[in-house]
Amino acid sequence: MDDGKSTLLGRMLHDAGLVPEDQAAALVEESRRSGSRGGEVDLSLLLDGLGAEREQGITIDVAYRYFATARRKFIVADAPGHEQYTRNMVTGASTADLAVVLVDARKGILPQTKRHSHVAALLGIRQVVLAVNKMDLVGFSPERFAAIEAEYAALAARLGLDGVVAIPLSALDGDNVVNPSARMPWYGGPTLLEHLEAVPVETNARLLSSRPFRMPVQWVNRPGDGFRGYAGTIASGRVSPGERVRVLPSGRESRVARIVSLRGELPAAEAGESVTLTLADEVDVSRGDVIAVADDPPETAGQFEATVVWMGEAPMLPGRDYLMKIATRSVTATVMPLKYRLDPDTLERVAATRLAANEIGVCQLELDSPVVFEPYEVSRDLGGFILVDRTSFETVGAGMLRFALRRAQNVHWQATDVNRGARAAAKRQRPCVVWFTGLSGSGKSTIANLVEKRLHAMGRHTYLLDGDNVRHGLCKDLGFTEGARVENIRRVAEVAALMADAGLVVLTAFISPFRSERRMARGLLPAGEFLEVFVDTPLSVAEARDPKGLYRKARRGELLNFTGLDSPYERPEQPELTVDGATLTAEEAADRVVDELLRRGL
Repeated sequence: MDDGKSTLLGRMLHDAGLVPEDQAAALVEESRRSGSRGGEVDLSLLLDGLGAEREQGITIDVAYRYFATARRKFIVADAPGHEQYTRNMVTGASTADLAVVLVDARKGILPQTKRHSHVAALLGIRQVVLAVNKMDLVGFSPERFAAIEAEYAALAARLGLDGVVAIPLSALDGDNVVNPSARMPWYGGPTLLEHLEAVPVETNARLLSSRPFRMPVQWVNRPGDGFRGYAGTIASGRVSPGERVRVLPSGRESRVARIVSLRGELPAAEAGESVTLTLADEVDVSRGDVIAVADDPPETAGQFEATVVWMGEAPMLPGRDYLMKIATRSVTATVMPLKYRLDPDTLERVAATRLAANEIGVCQLELDSPVVFEPYEVSRDLGGFILVDRTSFETVGAGMLRFALRRAQNVHWQATDVNRGARAAAKRQRPCVVWFTGLSGSGKSTIANLVEKRLHAMGRHTYLLDGDNVRHGLCKDLGFTEGARVENIRRVAEVAALMADAGLVVLTAFISPFRSERRMARGLLPAGEFLEVFVDTPLSVAEARDPKGLYRKARRGELLNFTGLDSPYERPEQPELTVDGATLTAEEAADRVVDELLRRGL
């Protein structure tokens, strides 16, 4: 803030003649009459997308400006520098070829400078302009410029930024922005615009075209006239009719028959082009698949190490699952233990168990099905992803796949001859999981115990997993923080699914306060074999019962993160059954659960 980002962009547009002359001249003259550097705000008016910044005194989003000179077209993403807007920096840098890192000559390299540079490096940007602004306020000192340039060079070396060009300038007066500065004769390099027009970013496109062919399938065309095509944007490489390709993850091979685009049929296509391919053979291809050159295909895996920039207001918690979108594929990703958090200001690795908004960390991801990928350093398309909250559908994270975990390649599913159906048939019952949820003291354990007694009397094979009981063994290492609760339910859900696979009717009695984990548990069972039973007991009633004295301890501050008091309980939205824990007796509630199981044939 106040280092002159908006002024720099406004000056470049003004001096390059890219805005109406009368508008620009009037704004600059008004700035001059003000007699202070407050004229920077006036110059920023040239960027009409920054109105909110002028009104609130801070850039709150990424503002885009499109313009073109005689030599090149530009899209400029103006991203804020403050720590709480790291996610905006990521948005701005995610598709950029070059970063202009602005430094106030008086202040030098600040934590914000390191943060921006670190984000740029993480996202694969290698071309950087170190724009040392406000040189007029340090007397156009070549020594000051050289000191800042040397300090940044050391930072760039640590980050692997090898394409740094430093330019001294005064955005307010226009020195070295578009025209060379007469007040800095000691500088013999290009102006900012000269460098932006000449920097060879097109080598990125050439590099993509030189890599092996990959095209994520966006759309499958199945019209009635027999034309069956697979549409998408080519992520890398070139392709021509007759070339042998492989469809992943299935591994089926064929040859390209035709390449069709809006321009008609093409003899070849390369990275960046949107095309439709037809294949010589009938191959099962779906949205999210990747068509790749047959003799050099990308990898397929389901477990990764990844760098994640967290954007959600709620923290990222290990054990919680999110919707992951990578290329054109959507899968469920479970965040496994967080390895460490990155401090962008110091470049240090910091021990952490969760990520808060705008924090960056390295973690392991486990997917519910394998995806085709390449490391982000090789392909932004097949290595970059976003994480979406499964309840609110908000984008809560953006990440970069670094590599597949070796265990993902070495651990394989072992097929067995006795399956779920055989085990259920031997017990003469249909397995299922009955998941009781509700506040502490709502009556879950009491009702679940009565249900199991009645099922057992009917000759059914059952098992009851109770919240307190599993904390004596399976989950005795877990506390009651939000992250520990997530892991507690993850473990219980996996065990319940295994028991159901063994043919049992499994009952679980857990507060399980978060919808996300209950949804995860449901997803482990076949459709129709998971029943969520909400024991709906008001907090006042549950607290009045307080059979274990927990509410009294929580009210005295002896128990932290207690559900219903200082930790939230998310009510089920569409449970299979709701029982009123305030008006029904435990026996009546148990009868309703058993009746519901019988009605569903379970």
